[in-house]
Amino acid sequence: MALESSETPRRATREEMRDAKLPLQYRDSCAHLLIPLNRCRFETYYMPWKCEDERHSYEKCQYVEFKKRVAKMNELREAKGGARSN
Repeated sequence: MALESSETPRRATREEMRDAKLPLQYRDSCAHLLIPLNRCRFETYYMPWKCEDERHSYEKCQYVEFKKRVAKMNELREAKGGARSN
């Protein structure tokens, strides 16, 4: 059971996102990493070198989610039987 929880990150609830005042476009599966990143940015006056670990974690999460969307789109294209238009 512990193995499953380490593979799937805890998602932020709607209330947590609302309380953190996240804009709607950022309320995705990586919001649980954006909340502490924004808090760190605020507390350190947005000095870019202060929150590198939080930023790296958030950007990696965004990249992984992008890769999942691309794979899903390719899967749908394959199922449809059509080729890429570009």
